[in-house]
Amino acid sequence: MLGLGLIVILVMTSVAVGSRPIPMADVWDGLLHRDRSTESVIIWQLRMPRTVLALTVGACLGVAGAVMQALTRNPLAEPGILGVNAGAAFAVVVAIAGFGATSFTGYVWFACAGAALASTLVWAVNQRACGQLGHPTTAGNSQTRLLLAGVALSACLSACTGIITMFDEDAFDSYRFWVVGSLANRDQSILLAFLPFAGIGLLVALALGPSLNALALGDDQASSLGLKVAHIRVLCFAVLTLLCGAATAAAGPIAFVGLVVPHAVRLITGPDQRRVLALSLIAGPALVLAADIVGRVIARPGEVEAGIVTAFVGAPVLVHLVLRQSRRNS
Repeated sequence: MLGLGLIVILVMTSVAVGSRPIPMADVWDGLLHRDRSTESVIIWQLRMPRTVLALTVGACLGVAGAVMQALTRNPLAEPGILGVNAGAAFAVVVAIAGFGATSFTGYVWFACAGAALASTLVWAVNQRACGQLGHPTTAGNSQTRLLLAGVALSACLSACTGIITMFDEDAFDSYRFWVVGSLANRDQSILLAFLPFAGIGLLVALALGPSLNALALGDDQASSLGLKVAHIRVLCFAVLTLLCGAATAAAGPIAFVGLVVPHAVRLITGPDQRRVLALSLIAGPALVLAADIVGRVIARPGEVEAGIVTAFVGAPVLVHLVLRQSRRNS
């Protein structure tokens, strides 16, 4: 209930804050009585679609981070760090430069394909490095190698993206407003196209909670409990592809949400993945919407994109997690 109350407060604040501030009383009246007044037009045509998009993107990234950390049993796992967002971003640039895509519906499938390719490559490299294909190594190094594989892939894909945008001015013009992770200038058409992807991905992810609890015990233990481990892993990767690809296509690559949210949630709920997923569904939207509001307040009359604000929040958390993990392994 506390989380839902926070969401309501953030929604009201998001509708009220902007280049033209609206008093809270007018916000409430505008939400209850839709008309043709200037405030009502601003609320319903500009700020509500942006607010709902922020909530949905936050839910997708928060839940995707929880699924990825449970699947890899790695608290450092996150769609941005492990190259999934970079894969989606690279595919979007290819769609813009090579196929002339200019809308969400035009490049969302490219984003999903790029996210799937990146996650598959990182997982394959980690499996090889951990010796599960014939070269045994210590399990403690698995988490570090997974992180390094994701960072390396992100750097490679970012370089490829830079090369394309360097030689294609039209792609660069479209890409530079999208890559910073912004929720501005996203109209209702993007929101309506994005919601089916988000809805399906979130429902499947929440249903995976009991299976992820079993996977946390180890593959052998999960198999002995009757779980089809290979099928669950494929389903998890499909969910990650859907959530990360669609969210990245809609708002650009917003980093660290999938890292910060599950980590903070586990401090409250413990390791039960059902509760982690459910609370991430609230904490993710709260973080992204709060970042969007802060970005609108600190740089008036302009704004700082939500992706930049979340980076300032997430980077210290990542450093803290790496240091704590190093102390545990030493």
